[in-house]
Amino acid sequence: MAIRPLYMILKSADRDSLQIASTMASLAAVSERPVHVFVSMGALRVFNKNGAGNERYGDSPLNAAFCEKNVPDPIETFRQGKTLGDMTIWACAMVLDVLGWDESHLVEGLFDGQTGLAKFLSNAEGGDLIAV
Repeated sequence: MAIRPLYMILKSADRDSLQIASTMASLAAVSERPVHVFVSMGALRVFNKNGAGNERYGDSPLNAAFCEKNVPDPIETFRQGKTLGDMTIWACAMVLDVLGWDESHLVEGLFDGQTGLAKFLSNAEGGDLIAV
């Protein structure tokens, strides 16, 4: 039986949400499960290439604890998953448009392009879909 791909929609800019999402996606990818990530809504702002490390997540108590314990940044965890496994990451075309951004505003070397939600959901019909 073939392994079903994992499709993940990121919608939150919260560090705790992105921490668990990056860990799940990367573990799945390095376990030879194809992973497709759609970054939308508030989550897309976190991936601004001009963001400054952990400051991109705000001042929540959990973010402060992650920083104090030197927990890897979710962006780096996504990058490791892409490097070591089968992972694609897509930026939401609508949110890019609303922000007045193009792909040059995003963290370099992480995104595979932009797409719309309808296309992403259509592709996800053959896999398991979660939203974080």
